[in-house]
Amino acid sequence: MANTIQSKKRARQNQTRYEINKARRSRIRTFLRRVEEAIASGDKDAATTALRQAQPELMRGVTKGVYHQNTASRKMSRLSSRVKALG
Repeated sequence: MANTIQSKKRARQNQTRYEINKARRSRIRTFLRRVEEAIASGDKDAATTALRQAQPELMRGVTKGVYHQNTASRKMSRLSSRVKALG
């Protein structure tokens, strides 16, 4: 348990950041799931639209420190190749 004032404040900050990052991860996963569902349905137009909406969300997660740059790039690369293969 935190004893000093500084460590108590840091514990509060950690909890706040945890909740914010959790919400961001959930939002990004929702956008990625929409792309997956569009790919599964076979609708290339819907998949392309969903991918274009997911890309800025994923990259925003990188700038906010939720995801690593390479992880986001890998996810976008794999999804875009799958969307491209629909045609």
